[in-house]
Amino acid sequence: MSRLRRELAAHPADLRDRTIAEDELAALYATVSAGVPEVPRMRRSLLLVAGAVGSVSALAPALARVRHGIELFDSRPEQRTGERAV
Repeated sequence: MSRLRRELAAHPADLRDRTIAEDELAALYATVSAGVPEVPRMRRSLLLVAGAVGSVSALAPALARVRHGIELFDSRPEQRTGERAV
């Protein structure tokens, strides 16, 4: 999360939803720092961040690392009913 926050802050483009992404990254950081994070809340934040910066290819690797980190907290098996895990 820290890397994505830094890269987003340094990105020169005027992103319309930059504030949303920054707020959700701060919320993710607070959730993880507080102890046992709520995975559904983390996934919601990830969706908001991805929606805000998803089209910026320069931020894609850092966003993928955040997604992977959230997946590490999720202990439930991936659903096989056609639903895609975030």
